[in-house]
Amino acid sequence: MLQALSKLLSALSSNRAPGEIAHAFACGMLLGFMPKTNLLWYILFVLIFFLRIQRATLTLTLLVAALLTPLLDPYFDSVGYWVLTQESLIPTYIKLLNIPFVAFTKFNNTVVMGSLICSLCAYIPFYAIARLLVFLWRKYLADGIRKSKLANIMRQIPLIQKLISMAQGN
Repeated sequence: MLQALSKLLSALSSNRAPGEIAHAFACGMLLGFMPKTNLLWYILFVLIFFLRIQRATLTLTLLVAALLTPLLDPYFDSVGYWVLTQESLIPTYIKLLNIPFVAFTKFNNTVVMGSLICSLCAYIPFYAIARLLVFLWRKYLADGIRKSKLANIMRQIPLIQKLISMAQGN
């Protein structure tokens, strides 16, 4: 966890493309909001690792989103129920359930469907917010924090020294 945090801070201040960090944030939210007990989550997890993203950001965002998920599950449940009870889509769901292994994705679970729909709808806003935060961090905050007295004091703490050495790859 500490190594992921140090890599995230290093990526925020490095020449990494802001899009890689922003996509990692949005993908982490997508995976973090979904229940982890279905095949759909594992398929998305594997597919996301083929993308060129900042993996430390993905890991940290996934963990934070997973902590927030119990608060959002009632909303996901209601959205999933609405989507799964649309009369025009029921024949499609029946055909999908007749395909081998598709039932293991548990797409017919209201929480799984609701979290997938909500996460996909929020992907672009999450991406835009993350990209804006990376820009603001690099333009306005990073230098000021690096030069502050508090940062100089914190650099003397052994744990912080360890994080800095891990971020630099030493």
